[in-house]
Amino acid sequence: MNFKEYPDRDFLILNLVDRLASELTMGLQHQERVSLAVPGGTTPGPVFDGLSGVKLDWDRVDVLLTDERWVPEASDRSNTRLLRARLLTGRAAAANLVPLYAETGTPEGGLDKLTAGIKAVTPLTVVLLGMGADMHTASIFPGADLLEDALSPEAPPLLPMRAPGAPEPRMTLTAPVLNGALSKHLLIFGAEKREALERAAKLKPHEAPIAAMLSDMDVHWAA
Repeated sequence: MNFKEYPDRDFLILNLVDRLASELTMGLQHQERVSLAVPGGTTPGPVFDGLSGVKLDWDRVDVLLTDERWVPEASDRSNTRLLRARLLTGRAAAANLVPLYAETGTPEGGLDKLTAGIKAVTPLTVVLLGMGADMHTASIFPGADLLEDALSPEAPPLLPMRAPGAPEPRMTLTAPVLNGALSKHLLIFGAEKREALERAAKLKPHEAPIAAMLSDMDVHWAA
């Protein structure tokens, strides 16, 4: 883990946007397409705003979420809705969205089709992760029903996930897909998240799922 502390959040966002854009640009110099996986939630919103205006060949970029709540895109809780509003706009509107949600009653009903889409864009070029105070990342939660499956080196690329405290089922990328990215970044803000990360570094992945991703990870933190 390479921990980077920034003087303020604005400086972090500017530097992280530049880093992600540089890695995508470098990838496009060596291959026809690149892939970018990003988290949902409110924390990465300013990063999305900055990235959406970056000049690069977005029509050669596949964008996907690291996880999604199993709700329609019209829902306020949809990560896909946030992604369309804040990242897939401006110059980045030309990017290809790889879905993590299908209009089926359960995640299991859409799993095969969605998995095929993930397999088509892996290994991932760049992954940006978030982390909860409970040390979950993507939708790999402590106590989740398929936690051990998601952390296994033999895990499929995509799994449905249900966890205590999560009001709806989720679909999540698994540890092997996240760790297989050429570049990994973690974005966290505030003292609580920093303390959680420091705890996670001393725990086993089934207690702190983010611990399974910390090898070769660049962590970006500001108060």
